[in-house]
Amino acid sequence: MSASSLKGKHTVRAVCIHGHFYQPPRENPWTGVIDTQPSAAPFSDWNQRITAECYTPNCTAEILDAAGDVARRINTYRYLSFNFGPTMLRWFDEHAPEVMRSLVQADRQSAADNDGHGNAIAQGYHHVILPLANERDKHTEIRWGVADFEHRFGRRPEGLWLPEAAADVASLEALAAAGLTYVILAPEQAARVRPIGVEEWTEVNADTVDTTRPYSVLLPSGSRITAFFYDAAPSQGVAFGGWLHNGETMAAQLAAHDSGLRHLATDGESYGHHHKKGDMGLAYCIKTLLEDEEVSLTNYGAYLAANPPTWSAEIVSPSAWSCAHGVGRWSDNCGCTIDPKRSGQQKWRNTLRDALNSLRDEIDAFYELRAAKYGDPWTLRDRYIYDLLESPDTSKLGPLAERAANGQDSGDLRTLLEIQRHRLMMFTSCGWFFDDPAGLETVQILRYAQRAIALVRELDGPDLEPRFIDQLAPMRSVASQAATGDLIYTLVVSAAMPG
Repeated sequence: MSASSLKGKHTVRAVCIHGHFYQPPRENPWTGVIDTQPSAAPFSDWNQRITAECYTPNCTAEILDAAGDVARRINTYRYLSFNFGPTMLRWFDEHAPEVMRSLVQADRQSAADNDGHGNAIAQGYHHVILPLANERDKHTEIRWGVADFEHRFGRRPEGLWLPEAAADVASLEALAAAGLTYVILAPEQAARVRPIGVEEWTEVNADTVDTTRPYSVLLPSGSRITAFFYDAAPSQGVAFGGWLHNGETMAAQLAAHDSGLRHLATDGESYGHHHKKGDMGLAYCIKTLLEDEEVSLTNYGAYLAANPPTWSAEIVSPSAWSCAHGVGRWSDNCGCTIDPKRSGQQKWRNTLRDALNSLRDEIDAFYELRAAKYGDPWTLRDRYIYDLLESPDTSKLGPLAERAANGQDSGDLRTLLEIQRHRLMMFTSCGWFFDDPAGLETVQILRYAQRAIALVRELDGPDLEPRFIDQLAPMRSVASQAATGDLIYTLVVSAAMPG
């Protein structure tokens, strides 16, 4: 399976497999270290466990021969379109650098295989639901995600994975403004389509949209971005239908189309964590596809370069791949749950969203006032990613490094920027996704909120905590002795504080 395996195929049947690899930030905001998570046993925390079960095995996935012996190993990332959450990549730097090296190598090899189009794409930095973010946060999340990608992979990304595939027109505008070329969406996110040059639209849904072609989305600004609506059947087959039990059968399913692009998107954790030995099923699928002379295994950038859109689309705005109600799963009692018995019991989501939005506005007013003496506050925040990355590129110095290079004192700027970093992390989507506000994920984003509040106090700013606690009080937990939002905050969230 050399690079030449992907070249020289004169075929109209193309296959692309996309893996969205992501774990939420888990570090204790006071120590920067992940506390022990008993539910991840026998590992210390979930990052370690999922890395061992999925991310590392996919670097050298085993392909067995007829006798059940290991015939070869492949880096599956070389053949997947993939994105990784930047906060997870940051964790790899210290705890799994060999995985990071494998990802970079896979991207470079895939670019050589696909006429310069690498497999890796970017992701919004903190996995924030962009349609629910204000305009400044949309742009910062995208700019940080792009900057992180450039730092790690050494090139500009062509596409960006929207967290939870959550999209609205404003988010697509922000992507286009950042120079992104394409986005991957669920089929139910297509609203209507038409051939380019034709005036009449045709309404579509998840069952009727043609997923084998790219679509040009015209935005109000006049910009355009390409949307790929993935095929639901293979995506569901991998995630829930047992396709990974037999890689050869999976390959046959993916190759069973007449023309255009057959593509799927699913959580990358399917390949080894959600499905044991899923990395091996994927590897055998890849092997089988590469041996099929009638099929080209490709990525979105390469396919788009060879097949520019001939159709236009409009999206359902807002919409997401894991909520049937737009983006209600992260803002409302919409009915989406992990446990169907808990449907209708998520009023706390709206309470949490409102409380954090209010806290955001109070923090931002303080930040804007105090940071103004150092420059434009929001440009400073956008550029802070280069300080976090410790970029060696002198043309991309963060504000702290730039001031140091010019012999200027940073004063309170570092603390002000750290306030904003924690303020951004408190909107990580996982805090709303699950069924109970006393769970690990909601507690974690509240810890980031608490840390931001504490840093404001350190700079002699207003004490924002009492009002915030009052706003959280209406939340109700059925799974914790800390049954209300104020108790969750004072008893569970505060347990992470030192001393």
